[in-house]
Formats: sequence, C-alpha cells, structure tokens
Amino acid sequence: QVQLVESGGGLVQAGGSLRLSCAASGRTISLYPMGWFRQAPGNEREFVAAIRRSGDSTYYADSVKGRFTISRDNAKNTVYLQMNSLKPEDTAVYYCAATERNFSLGVARMYNYWGQGTQVTVSS
Repeated sequence: QVQLVESGGGLVQAGGSLRLSCAASGRTISLYPMGWFRQAPGNEREFVAAIRRSGDSTYYADSVKGRFTISRDNAKNTVYLQMNSLKPEDTAVYYCAATERNFSLGVARMYNYWGQGTQVTVSS
C-alpha cells in the first residue's frame, strides 16, 4: 500500500499561485500513475491533472489547462501541482491519488489510494 499526504494549500488572491505537494510513503510512487482531483462544497470530485509513471505524459482538465502543471520526482517520492493564475472557481479541497491502472486516468473511481486533501481558497 501507499500512503499519500498533501500539503501546500492555503488562501490566495485571484491571479496568485500555489504549489501543492503530495508526499508518498510505504511504496515508491514510480509504480503508479498519479492524479490530482478537487472537490468543492456541494460538487462531485472532479479530475484536475494526471501524470504517467515516468512523467513523460500529462493530462489536464480543460478548466485548468495552461494554468496548472503536474510533475513528479520519483526519487523524492513526491508529486506536485503548480497552480498559476488562480481563480475563485478553483476553490476546493485538492486530493492526490495513485492508481494501479494505466488507463482512464481522469476517472476518480480508477484510483486506489487517496490522500486526506488540502484546502485551496482563492479570494476575488
């Protein structure tokens, strides 16, 4: 099993930036494609970004494309989400996840392991 812990959330003004980190333990994340999801109050959990094991391919939701960047450092067992040009609609709890599958990386139910989440609040 792998345990995931997110950090880096907080309160930021619109147009600002945050960098989320997801530190893994228990197993090396090099075994897993990784993803970031978010959930705002009253909404379903939605896909934000995903990255394949080697980091050679990344995928983004249309709503964050060009503003967010997912990356990974397998040597540090950590995945990152750089968020720029933040908007109030980006406000949510952000979750890091790992999947044992290598397909449907945008689908939350395909992920096996989840962190506890970190709150991101963007003020207007």
